[in-house]
Amino acid sequence: MKEIEQNLNGAGLRIGIVQSRFNSEVCEGLLAACRAQLVAHGVAEDDITLASVPGALEIPLVLLRMAESGQYDGLVALGAVIRGDTYHFEVVSNESARGVGDVQLASGIPVANAILTTDNDDQAIARMNVKGGEAAQVVIEMVNLLRAI
Repeated sequence: MKEIEQNLNGAGLRIGIVQSRFNSEVCEGLLAACRAQLVAHGVAEDDITLASVPGALEIPLVLLRMAESGQYDGLVALGAVIRGDTYHFEVVSNESARGVGDVQLASGIPVANAILTTDNDDQAIARMNVKGGEAAQVVIEMVNLLRAI
């Protein structure tokens, strides 16, 4: 059996990041962790592009435009949706996740989804560093995996 091995070498990859400004403390933490891991795995600072949007629902549209531009090998979605007292949490969580998945499938470009959906601020803060870093590793691995197939 031939097996394609995990490859986390980010050298030469061009990565686009779309970050929500809503819940800014958490989103800035996600971005810091993501950026640090991208650079640690060989992605050059000049090959990382950041676009910020108002909230999680706006992320998929900008991801799609970036995917269509042909300028990026992989994309990352960063955001935080924290449960409130209304049904709005479910709408934003579900629709942003659907939109991110749709962009990936329509474009064929890997999109790492690190839009946190948590019950409270403490959960989001506890997860931001781990999930931001994981998103960087996911996007690098998926770009390399698709190239190897």
